[in-house]
Formats: sequence, structure tokens, C-alpha cells
Amino acid sequence: MTRRTTIFLAALAIVAAVAAAYSNSFRGPFIFDDTTAIEKNESIRSLRSIEVLIPPGRATVARRPLTNLSFAVNYAIGGFAVASYHFGNLLIHLLAALTLFGIVRRTLLLPELHDRFGAASTGLAAAVALIWAIHPLQTESVTYIVQRAESLMGLCYLLTLYAVIRGASSQRPRSWYAAAVAVCALGMSAKEVMVTAPIVALLYDRAFLSGSFRETFRRRGMLYFGLAATWAVIGATTLLLQAPGGAGYGISAVAPWRYALSQPGMILCYLRLSFWPHPLCLDYSWPFAAKFWQIAPPSVALAALLAATVWAVVRRPALGFLGAWFFLILAPTSSVMPLDDACVEHRMYLSLAAIVAGLVIAAYALIGRLARQSVLSGKSATISALVLALAVACALGCVTFRRNRDYRTAVSIWEDTVRQRQDNPRALTSLGATYFDERRFDEAMRCYDRAIEFGPEYAYAYFNRGIALARINDHAGAVRDFDRFISLKPALADAYNGRGSEYLKINRLDDAIRDYSKSIDLRPGSALAYFNRATAEAQAQRPEDALADYTKALALNPEYAEAHNNRGILYAGLKSFPEAIEDYSAAIALKPDYAEAFFNRAAAEVQARRINDAIADLAGAMELKTDYAEAYNSRGIIYAGLKRLPEAVKDYTRALELNPGYAEALFNRANAYVALGKYDLALPDCTRAIELRPDFAPAWNTRAIVHFRLKQYDPAWLDVAAFQKLGGQPNPAFLQALKLASGRP
Repeated sequence: MTRRTTIFLAALAIVAAVAAAYSNSFRGPFIFDDTTAIEKNESIRSLRSIEVLIPPGRATVARRPLTNLSFAVNYAIGGFAVASYHFGNLLIHLLAALTLFGIVRRTLLLPELHDRFGAASTGLAAAVALIWAIHPLQTESVTYIVQRAESLMGLCYLLTLYAVIRGASSQRPRSWYAAAVAVCALGMSAKEVMVTAPIVALLYDRAFLSGSFRETFRRRGMLYFGLAATWAVIGATTLLLQAPGGAGYGISAVAPWRYALSQPGMILCYLRLSFWPHPLCLDYSWPFAAKFWQIAPPSVALAALLAATVWAVVRRPALGFLGAWFFLILAPTSSVMPLDDACVEHRMYLSLAAIVAGLVIAAYALIGRLARQSVLSGKSATISALVLALAVACALGCVTFRRNRDYRTAVSIWEDTVRQRQDNPRALTSLGATYFDERRFDEAMRCYDRAIEFGPEYAYAYFNRGIALARINDHAGAVRDFDRFISLKPALADAYNGRGSEYLKINRLDDAIRDYSKSIDLRPGSALAYFNRATAEAQAQRPEDALADYTKALALNPEYAEAHNNRGILYAGLKSFPEAIEDYSAAIALKPDYAEAFFNRAAAEVQARRINDAIADLAGAMELKTDYAEAYNSRGIIYAGLKRLPEAVKDYTRALELNPGYAEALFNRANAYVALGKYDLALPDCTRAIELRPDFAPAWNTRAIVHFRLKQYDPAWLDVAAFQKLGGQPNPAFLQALKLASGRP
């Protein structure tokens, strides 16, 4: 078998094994930060817009234009089809694994290591890449879609090092070095951890290629100048793009010194999970260290590991490089920079490679020593190494496959997280939100209550509970929760928008308008906030302000069908029926199943004397919404006006079948019966309408006429009196006829 065939088969085995381990991950839904980074991220909607390189500041993609661009590619391919995003993540991970395979294989073939490992370089590299790629600790970076930021950065990191290695052995190194600088710059725009890549590449060169820093700079000084220049990419994105917030790369309120003192324990946790990846948790909610016993033991252990790494870098550079790789890649997130998430699995994406490589090489060396000492024969040693590698890979692959099951639904992953961290307010809040989305409201409320119990300062528990209370029409309770959220996080536009909507429901219009205005101040590009403020202004009888805000909402989002519909209602109220019809038509063009817009356009067409168009639109509304009682009632009114009384009665009857308590339809059918001379049928309709709405003055008047036609004069007089008491003015001719017929003066 040729060397190329062996390499190809090893690469194929890596791809097949990783694909099998992740074969059950493609249906996992968007979760957690996926919402802001993908589903609510307007910047990924078009590859042609410069906005794709300007990701929103409150998402995991903030300051990471390459990551944002990759999501835009997925959106262009399949919109929000989640399988496309999972496939993209897996493809990136596979490319990273193959790149790692190439790095390890070529490293073992270098002069310093060739004699000991060259013959087994392909097998060892395949084992390292396979175990690294299939390790369960990687599931968060692969299956949790938004953590593509980590794996994409990891791919760029590995490609940078691979290009440096290839350039060092190439007759024409400049192309490889140019590629290294280019891909390093791309990595800087994927995630900030890439900042350590030039340093790691330099340490690799000194350890494996040059033998000393002086020789490294003599041979490849311009390369490292170019790699260092890519730091400008991070500087530019930091200065030019909005700073991030939230759980992704948001700066925590905790002091840097306290964050740093907590990191030794977290790094030891990462090491434990590298050797024994169970249990894994999406959101550890790691408590910051505060007591001596939480700080001292892990700090001593970590200090020893760091000291050993420094010693090895100086005395045993090849071994020291593995330690430097591990610590340098963790340094940006696991040192003094306080981040919202103190402990997350995806930070081990690249650092894990150093541990796996060290263990695989050490195991191979040990088996080789046993063979040399005649404990094992050469053939037995080879078989033992192969069996050990396959056993480890199979075990890890099974755990990875099983871990991916936890990601199959939003509920399953958050239930698993809460089982691991029962006092984690963020996990409880997220689980509550998933229950809420599935209309499991009681379970959602219990989660929110527990989240507030364990974390009374965790603002988002109040925010989500406020939304849940609004759903069950506890508007006062919702306002209280939004008040509490705003007291904790006064600069979040969504909170003011949410509280404004609650004020709107309880008719506190001025308060609603004030909150919507604050939301607009915080997020001027929010079409929803302008839409909501316009709705409040319309109810507050401020039509000009409402028109301006609906127009602004449409300028921000031209495809906002509801804004067209509501502006049409305003125009209709101002008797501007052509403008109203134009807006309703725009709403229907954007949303062809918008039954309410058909209904509203029909009303405007009646006013514009376009009766046939109105009838057609009402028929369209009924077809879209088969239980649309109001549409049947409205068409009945049109038919009655056209003297098509049997058709009118049929439509009123259908409206009442759909809504037996529809007083207006009862009243309208009664009038149609009167026009048809069917007074005995009109009487029960009038009576039922009055029972439903005792203040329905026209119904009293119609029933008085019906009683008169049925020669029931005393009930007729009683109905006239009730009509007058409600402010009605009976027809003088009818009163005169009733007086003559009843013999009253």
C-alpha cells in the first residue's frame, strides 16, 4: 500500500467516524444564543449587503464578521433550515480534524522526531485527529450552532500552523507564508482567541523547525511580522464594530482579580473533562471563588503545571510546546479578562488537541518500550496500539452520539442542564422559556419562580416571567416584573417595549407611549417599537403621530405587512379611503393569507363605492379564515344594502352559527326579516340581541317596530321608553302611528 493510499484511508476513516458520531445532531433546534446570533440577526439576510460584515453588538457574532458571514451563507442556502447550519458546523469540524491530522503527521516526520515516530506518523496522526474530533467535549462547539465561532476560529488557527509547517519545507515558501498570514487574519475575524496564533506558531517554529528564536527570526522574521500584523484585525473590529453583550463574549461585572482566582479551578475542571467527559453541561454557572479552600488547592496545582510548562519550553521544547499550546489558547478566556461565562466547554476546542496528542504519543512510546523490553512482541505491540486506539475512539464516539441526543430539542438540552445545575437561574429561565414556547405555562412559571428564588438579581428571569404573566392576562404582575427587570438592566430596549405593551393593554396610553419612546431611543432601528408606539398613539387619538410612526416602521422594514394594515385603518378613519386601500393592498401583497387585511380593504371599498370589489375581498377573507363571523356579517350588510335580502339573511345566519353571541348579527338579521315582512322571525332575534347587550339602543327601536307590526302595542311602548332612556330619538311618524293604533294620546 502506497503512502498516499494510507493517508487517504486514514483521512477517510476520520471523516466516517466523526460523521457517524454526529449523525444524530442534524435535527437539533436553535437554542440559547442561536436566537440573537441567527434567528433575530437581520445582518445575515443578504450576502450582497455590507451589513453581513457588521454583526449586531448584542450577539455571539459581535465583532466576528467571518462567523457572521458563515451564517449568512447558510441563510442564503436554506433560510432557517436548521440542518444546513448543523452541516456547516460539522464540515468545519471535519476540516479542522483533517488539518490537525496533517499537522501531527508532518511534525512526526520532522528530523527531531522522525527516528522515533516517523514510521508510525500516519497512524499516530490519525489517532490524535480522530480522538480529538470525536471527543464528547467537542459537542458544544459542533452541535450548539452558534459556537461555530470557536470551531471556525480553530480551523483558521490550525490552517495557520499547517501553512507555516508547509512553507518551512517548501522550495517556494512565500505562497505558504502568505496563506498563513491570510488565514490568520481571517481567524482574527472569527473569534478573539485567535490572538495567540502568532505566538503559538513562533513557539512551534522554535521547538520543531529552527531550534532557537534567533534562528527562527533569521529564517522567517517577515512571516512573524506578518502574523503579528493580523492583530490589527482584532483592533479594527473592536474599534469599528459594536462591543458585544450577553452570554457570548460579554464582559462580566465581576472584578478581574476575582475572575482570575476562579480560573485555576475551572482549568482543572477542563482537564478532568478531557480525561473523563461526564457529566457535560451546557451552562455550568460556575460560582466565582471566594474562600481560601476554593482558591488555594487548584492554584497550587495549576502553578505546578505552569512551572512544568515553562521548564519544558526551555529544556524540552517539543514537550513544552504541548503545554504552551494548552495554556496559551485558554489564556484569552481563562485568565484575567472577566467574561459572563466563567466555565464553558467550547473553550477547550483547540486546547484539547495538546492533551490528546501528548497521551497518544506517550501511549505509543510506552508500548514501544514494552516491546523493546520483550514484554510484548513487535506484532503484539502494534496490535495492542491499534486495539487501544480503536477502543478509546469507540467509547468516546458512543458518548458523543449519546450527548447529541440531549441536543435533540430545546427542552431536552435545558432539562439536562437543570439536572446538572439545579440552582442555575439562567438554565431555569431558559428551560422556562422552552416550556413557554410549547404552551406548558404552569411548568414555565415554576421554572421562572425557582430562577428568581435562586438568583434574585438575575434580571432575565423577571423579563421572561413578565412575558408569561402577560400571556395569562395578569398585566399588573407583568408590569411589576418588567419594572424589576428595568431596575436591574435599565438599558435594554426590549424591556421598555414589553412594559409598554402591558400599559397599552390596561389603557395607560401615556405610559405606553413613554416606554415605546424609550425603547426607540435605545434602539432607533427597531421597526417593532415604532409600530407599537403608533398603535398606542392611534388609541390615544393622535392620528398624525401614529401615521408618522407607522411610516417610519415601514421605512425600517418595508415588508412589515401589519404596519401597512394598521396605517390603512388610520387612513380609513381619516376618510382617506384610496390611501387606505393602497395600504391594505400592500399588506396583502406581502402576506397573501392576511384575512384581516382583506376584511379591512372590503370596508374601505364599500366607502369608496367599490361594492363588487368589497364582496370579493370578503369572500377571500372567509376562504382564508373559515370561522370569520365578522366577514359574513359585513357581507350580509352589503347584500341588505343591495336589497338582496335572502342572501343577507343567509350570511347573518352563518355568522351566528360561528358566533351565537354575536349581537350585531342578530340585530342585522332582525332588520332583514323586517324588510322581508317576517316579523315573527325578527322578534326573537331582537330579543336575543337585547339580552346580550341591554345597552344596544337600535335593537330596542327595531323590536318596538316589530311589536307594532305584530299589533303588540304595550310591549312596543315599553321598547320605545327603553330606547329613549338610552338616548335614542324614535321616528316621529312611527310614534304617531303607534299612538293612533294603541289609542294613546
